[in-house]
Amino acid sequence: MSINYDKLTDKKIAVLISGGVDSGVVTHLLCSHGLKPDLYYIKIGMEGEDSNCSAEEDIELSTATAHKYGLKLQVVDLQQEYWERVVSYAIQRVKQGLTPNPDVMCNKLIKFGAFEEKIGHQYDIIATGHYATIYEQDGLYYLGTAVDPVKDQTDFLAQLSYAQISKLVCPLGPLMKEQVRQIALDAHLPSARRKDSQGICFLGKINYNDFLRKFLGEQEGKIIDIETNRILGTHKGFWFHTIGQRKGLRLAGGPWFVVKKNVRKNIIFVARGWDTQLQYGHLIKLSDFHAITQPLALKEGESTDITFKIRHIDHFMHGTITCEQGLYVIHSPQPVQGIAPGQFGCVYDKDMRYMIGSGEITI
Repeated sequence: MSINYDKLTDKKIAVLISGGVDSGVVTHLLCSHGLKPDLYYIKIGMEGEDSNCSAEEDIELSTATAHKYGLKLQVVDLQQEYWERVVSYAIQRVKQGLTPNPDVMCNKLIKFGAFEEKIGHQYDIIATGHYATIYEQDGLYYLGTAVDPVKDQTDFLAQLSYAQISKLVCPLGPLMKEQVRQIALDAHLPSARRKDSQGICFLGKINYNDFLRKFLGEQEGKIIDIETNRILGTHKGFWFHTIGQRKGLRLAGGPWFVVKKNVRKNIIFVARGWDTQLQYGHLIKLSDFHAITQPLALKEGESTDITFKIRHIDHFMHGTITCEQGLYVIHSPQPVQGIAPGQFGCVYDKDMRYMIGSGEITI
């Protein structure tokens, strides 16, 4: 699905630029179609004396891109909003034994929330480097999937509102990642050879466990084999572990997977073996379901065919969704590994064309 740049001619456009190759290509594509967007670098994250997270390189590359195309660049400091809305959310969820997704909430509350409140409301269009598509059908806007299934990032946009997606443009959605990289090289973009960023949005370069240790400390607890009830070792706090986790357990005779947590007693339960069914499930319960464009209008007991994701992975899974006792429940014919409460279950139409909505995975 190509972008109709002609429809953007008379629009006031803001680009959220990160200093990476993707947002750099977005800027190039808009300018190559005769458009002159304003560039905004959103400053967030954890900067301080004990942090190695720095925005200097990001801003330097964003500035170079702005100069290349003769555009205005403004750095927008949203660090306070970040702490109040995203970091606090993550810490509280972890304390409850859940596995939060701060990247999803960052997009909802900061990049398309606080930015909109402060600056974005002055613009008709917000363009980003997300691998997604926005398409219009029968007068309604839909959050569509990307052409590149491996890079598809609609799950990161799962909690956006209809108002937020209705002014969003994602020029990279119709492109494969290798095409984007080649465009950057051909255009001699400052960020053309920069590696793709990894890790969690609000942490930047900070290790996730270091972040948790700083705010929640350490507390020794038992690691127990759920099948034999045998104590296998100790851990430094349930908050360092998530359902489905394999690495970092420091247990012999594995592989071992985290399959359950007892938050009150600070116990981690594990199961051994790649084929252990204890790390898999077929039912995924979603609370507070958030529909984007149209409601998922299922009556009690009704179901419909869907595709879904429960984390950022490179493929979609097929299943059905049913309304059961006020919750939407995904039924998967294939076993699903690592169903972690606190993450978001993202629901798409059966043809993987657009996202219907998302809900927080619950027990």
